[in-house]
Amino acid sequence: MNHYETVFILNPVLSDVQIEETVKKFEDFLINNGAKMVAKENWGLKKLAYPIQNKKSGFYHLFEFTNPGEVVMPYEQEFRRDERVMRFLTVKLDKHAIAWAEKRRTRNKTAKA
Repeated sequence: MNHYETVFILNPVLSDVQIEETVKKFEDFLINNGAKMVAKENWGLKKLAYPIQNKKSGFYHLFEFTNPGEVVMPYEQEFRRDERVMRFLTVKLDKHAIAWAEKRRTRNKTAKA
């Protein structure tokens, strides 16, 4: 099982319900194809470094998951098909990145508490 992380940006004109539906769609796609969700983070509305589709902000989300590698291509195809997604990036994590992600998650949990 490989460890992956996906960050995607959703269109800022979407309602809260549409955002939840979109995030749930991609989470369900992963789970239905044998992935195990490690972490899921909603980073909220953030200003973009440069305009994308004439938008200056977007809703950021992060998925961290493990799965066999053959699921990544159809997963990314779903991102390309969905017009609500402005950008996405999926990366395979090595052992150092996995350790850093765990440290980030624990730091975020203690900051929220």
